[in-house]
Amino acid sequence: MFYIGCHLSASDGFLAMGKTALSIGANTFQFFTRNPRGSKAKAIDPADVAAFLALAVENGFGTLVAHAPYTINPCSKDEHTREFARMTLADDLRRMEHIPGNVYNFHPGSHTGQGAEVGIEQIADALNQTLTPEQTTTVLLETMAGKGSELGRSFEELAAIYDGVVYSDKLRVCFDTCHTHDSGYDIRGNFDGVIDEFDHLIGKDQIAVFHINDSKNVCGAKKDRHANLGTGEIGFDALSYIVHHPDFEQIPKILETPYIPSPTKEKKSYAPYKYEIAMLRASQFDKNFPDNIIAENEH
Repeated sequence: MFYIGCHLSASDGFLAMGKTALSIGANTFQFFTRNPRGSKAKAIDPADVAAFLALAVENGFGTLVAHAPYTINPCSKDEHTREFARMTLADDLRRMEHIPGNVYNFHPGSHTGQGAEVGIEQIADALNQTLTPEQTTTVLLETMAGKGSELGRSFEELAAIYDGVVYSDKLRVCFDTCHTHDSGYDIRGNFDGVIDEFDHLIGKDQIAVFHINDSKNVCGAKKDRHANLGTGEIGFDALSYIVHHPDFEQIPKILETPYIPSPTKEKKSYAPYKYEIAMLRASQFDKNFPDNIIAENEH
């Protein structure tokens, strides 16, 4: 089964996200567990969850991807910041049990001048304080671009985090194409070689989700700027190859590409996901898709 979706707003609940996903040709989706730039989490409505789970079963949805807020940093030099990260991770994992058996993705963090070795130890410590053998949620370490003091910018760093975690069977990896490209891995020209390296260090069976994003930057730029499919430095053909790779057929692919800005309406933009999902399903790039999105929304 081919599972593809995008990041959706959780403001109207799980059933609304499920219906939106179906309307754009998706059979999975990603959502923030709480305000991505803050700490507030919306109360979970059990009736809404039950209605969504019924919809998901009826329509053959794949694994859902929850995304932690950007504000957590379990390897900050500031103890209060690290404690906030630990508390948020623990609370989010408790809340995830309302939708059991799915995955929770987070950015490993930035060491803020402490050095990679200290930061990796602190990330592992945070996970050791929050992971339990009973949880049904798998926690994902996202591959990072390497901005500033970001960790997770290399497969070696991810492997080192694994090595420090007691319940490492509860860990997997979210492979972000833009981040991995920007960190210096040639996924455009040699994806299979990159995966061989990942397999040697961590194991390719540890990849649980792909974030499918093109990049506005050259390989190795360490900047992390997503681009729409086929409009960046990775290119549509390379991304389509990854999406349809036989080793990862069952793995959910999540789009996090930018909205298309309106040429006539200030501060107005439109989601590209219906078009990008259709292109990936067909393995065929349509260079006019941004214009088609504008035409559909501003006719």
